[in-house]
Amino acid sequence: MPELDRYLRHLQLPDFTPESQQQLLNAKVLVVGLGGLGSVASQYLVAAGVGTVGIMDNDTVAIHNLQRQVLYREDELGQSKALVAQKTLQRLNSDVNIVCHKTLLSKENARTIISQYDIVVDATDNFASRYLINDICLELNKPFVYGSIANYQGQICVFNYGDNPANYRDLFPDENILSERQATKGVIGVLPSVVASLQVNEVIKIICHNANVLKDTLFTIDLQSLETHKFKLK
Repeated sequence: MPELDRYLRHLQLPDFTPESQQQLLNAKVLVVGLGGLGSVASQYLVAAGVGTVGIMDNDTVAIHNLQRQVLYREDELGQSKALVAQKTLQRLNSDVNIVCHKTLLSKENARTIISQYDIVVDATDNFASRYLINDICLELNKPFVYGSIANYQGQICVFNYGDNPANYRDLFPDENILSERQATKGVIGVLPSVVASLQVNEVIKIICHNANVLKDTLFTIDLQSLETHKFKLK
């Protein structure tokens, strides 16, 4: 059992027990993408005490990343995001096994890599990767915590979870059209932190068997108006 003093604020929650923390320690979560969403999600997963956190990216740190990708620093420009992230995250929590995948997710490696984890966090910025994550998670019966950001808007959903689950293709059925689109470049710097934090919250709820998982429901938020909406997919 990990040192419980580290997780004291968890254990002070009325419905969170040492067994809940042990469930986090036993879990294996993969974060695909280490940009705005991934740089935040990976930190909160590690801070929460998720026992194995896989991180996946083949990009390097660039100056334009630093406006929102808060895992990185100026003196790390040009370095591998995955290697920088692994070093920083390990310093955050030595209880956690940080597994570095310095590669893009592809049809050739997706099944092999995803099969090693219990849950996948989508922190990608393109539709093709999301369809691939979705399809492999469906095949392997793995929950898929989706997150997307653009401009001032964000959305999250938990796919492939529970009985008769919705999946990404229920939300966006036309892969041919979406896969040709490029992700929107503009994004307010704080938006990834909001959306990634909500994604990690769903991961924790899944691991700890919380009844209120955002299953089959698309949650959207607009940071300009602070309006939120929920849309049932099934």
